[in-house]
Amino acid sequence: MTRYIIVDDEHIAHDIIKGYCDLLPDMKLLKHCYDAIEALAFLRNNSVDLIFLDLNMPKLKGFDFLRTLQNPPQIIVTTAYKEHALEGYELDVIDYLLKPFSFDRFLKAINKTINLKGDLRQLDPSRNIEEQYIFLYSNKKHNQVKLKDILFIEAAGNYCKVVLKENQILIREKISDVLELFPPNKFLRVHKSFIVSKDNIETLEGNRIQIKEHQIPIGQLYKINILNFLKL
Repeated sequence: MTRYIIVDDEHIAHDIIKGYCDLLPDMKLLKHCYDAIEALAFLRNNSVDLIFLDLNMPKLKGFDFLRTLQNPPQIIVTTAYKEHALEGYELDVIDYLLKPFSFDRFLKAINKTINLKGDLRQLDPSRNIEEQYIFLYSNKKHNQVKLKDILFIEAAGNYCKVVLKENQILIREKISDVLELFPPNKFLRVHKSFIVSKDNIETLEGNRIQIKEHQIPIGQLYKINILNFLKL
């Protein structure tokens, strides 16, 4: 369960963020905070996993508030001001959402928080590997896909084919962007056009990886990834 608060002086922003979160499993709103002072008071006695943070607020600006936190949780900035994006990344925010943002863009930010540091559900230690999942947008809907079911991802121009144990999903993402969605301790790029699931690798022979009936090529530039995986 991801426990979150919204820190924003605009009521409509609270409604939009909560509405998006309500569409996802395991998201629990703890409090609506309409300025940073209210958020500080709440955080003195409560622990949260994620803060949706506006920047331009009265009394205390968003980044000034963030600097006061000794052990900040994950932060997703939600703002209409793009000029502060670099400062946000220097403060280790997870993502920077420019208002107005779509549900698709919001979902990509949530996936980043889920996948942070290679632990798909680090915010919920009770969740085991069998339950780890990601949302992928395909065929005009958001598909919940379990990590254990993904065999490999193959680039197809501006799209990627996510090959599962039982079927496949075509998503409109470049492979370099897709790689950022998945935890590096579970997935490995082995070719300019292929990312494979480490857990589903059956054999490695020469420049080929065998995953069920599929043979995946190993690119020359990515052999170091294989050596690191094998700890050679």
